[in-house]
Amino acid sequence: MASDRLQDRVAIITGAGQGIGLAYAERFLAEGAKVVVAELSEERAASAMESLAGKGDARFVRTDISDPDSTEACAKAAKDTFGSLDILVNNAAIYHDIDNADASYEYLQKIFSVNQHGTWLMSRAAAPYMVEQRRGRIINQSSGAAYSYMFPPMDEFHGLGNFSYSITKWGIVGLTKFMAAQLGQYNITVNCIAPGVTMTEATKKVVPEMFIGGMTAMTAMKQTLEPEDLAGAAVFFASDDAKFCTGQTLVIDGGLSMPA
Repeated sequence: MASDRLQDRVAIITGAGQGIGLAYAERFLAEGAKVVVAELSEERAASAMESLAGKGDARFVRTDISDPDSTEACAKAAKDTFGSLDILVNNAAIYHDIDNADASYEYLQKIFSVNQHGTWLMSRAAAPYMVEQRRGRIINQSSGAAYSYMFPPMDEFHGLGNFSYSITKWGIVGLTKFMAAQLGQYNITVNCIAPGVTMTEATKKVVPEMFIGGMTAMTAMKQTLEPEDLAGAAVFFASDDAKFCTGQTLVIDGGLSMPA
């Protein structure tokens, strides 16, 4: 049930044009936040803004999180438009169009430039505003893929895989801890959400239906995970309820991995 836990807080949500990011934006607006939809695709952003119309104060800022200038422009736009920058949700990643068959070093670099370096760049751009006001919440998005080391059997070895998505998402867990250690003295918390297989259009495109069914059957909950099921955790980390919680990763996968 939405309330006003984020009343008048200003949040940047990257990749908010679809899927989990859009679900976060909808919930944050319902909780009273003002939201910057930081999205690279203008087409996805237009659809998202139409969906968010009438639900609260949301603005679109075209953002390429792999571009330092673009991330800095996004953070500045949030501050200039709304007067502060209180929350950053680093949701954007290459996933919808990921090519798991491409094991090249060049492709690995591309995935890192967005999925991990993009999180760092966006956080670096937002941090000075949070430090100045001595208050902030950064929420990173990892993935249950960071905790899954399963690999299908191969009849023939074709070279070492680059495990691009999984290792960048594992890197986000570590990045969260280092950022939390540095920024805590400024009353800025940094936490992480690691979703399991979530029923977004991207997942339906990337993950075979048989695999989704098998993974769901292996969870304790025996239910599929919807984007809306993750939004409550994001609100918690963004709210004053989590003011003394930092450097933590919350795995939300229905009890599939249950890491220690």
